[in-house]
Amino acid sequence: MTGFGKAVSTFKGYSFEAEIKSLNNRYLEITLKLPTILQSKEYEIRELLKNMIRRGKIYISISVKPEENENETFFLNETKLKELLSVFGMMKKNYGINGDIALEHVISFRDIFTPELDDLDEEHFEHLKNVLTESVEQLNLMREAEGRALAADLSGRIGLIEEQLNETEKDYSGKVKDYFAELKERVIDIIGNNNINPERIEYEIAMLADKSDITEECVRLRSHLNFFLDTLQNEKEAGKKLNFICQEMHREANTLASKSLSTEAVHRSVVIRDEIERIREQVQNIE
Repeated sequence: MTGFGKAVSTFKGYSFEAEIKSLNNRYLEITLKLPTILQSKEYEIRELLKNMIRRGKIYISISVKPEENENETFFLNETKLKELLSVFGMMKKNYGINGDIALEHVISFRDIFTPELDDLDEEHFEHLKNVLTESVEQLNLMREAEGRALAADLSGRIGLIEEQLNETEKDYSGKVKDYFAELKERVIDIIGNNNINPERIEYEIAMLADKSDITEECVRLRSHLNFFLDTLQNEKEAGKKLNFICQEMHREANTLASKSLSTEAVHRSVVIRDEIERIREQVQNIE
């Protein structure tokens, strides 16, 4: 599911900003962009996100800076710049490195554009987690809106499958009996009046005809369709269960195709499997 969320807040001399976006993905993948001051908190931040998000490719950027600098577009950390130039001078002197120090050499060190910050205490970190939670809540609002549209699309596709299934059952009525009679007639033509137990012949033919009966597959497939809709409407985290139901629907649709006696039934089973595959692709993104 795709979405975007952003939250900004200030607290006791610090400005906090969290920006998060998500793209469709079957699993949860989190990419974090953190300032140096939060590197030691990466594990806690990841665990917080895992508790709020189950699926998606998540990109999140968090910034922390002194409140008085929150409106500055650029910042130069003169202390770190002086330290850097001092190191360059020492390298030239002690190791005989020749050449002038150019601007492009200096700007590649990002720390000189980062304000000096002390480590965040627990009170500030708790406030940061609140900001992060707010950004995720905004993200989820967008994802939920997309989810409602996706649920409507999936329900429509389930309806199309059910229509094809109804037509298949309607057209299939009586075909197994006709198939039995046709098989019996062909067997009699082949064996003629040979001394073979007619009851045994009928039994074997009946077994063959029964293998072409799709009643059980239709009943199970319809049950899966109903279960899918119920899960879609009532389960809070339905993604994995819906994916499993799709596998079962696909299994029944394949059996339906292999047992069908008419070209029309085979064609309808193709349509059914095509819709199931489209549904299966969609549910990979549902949380």
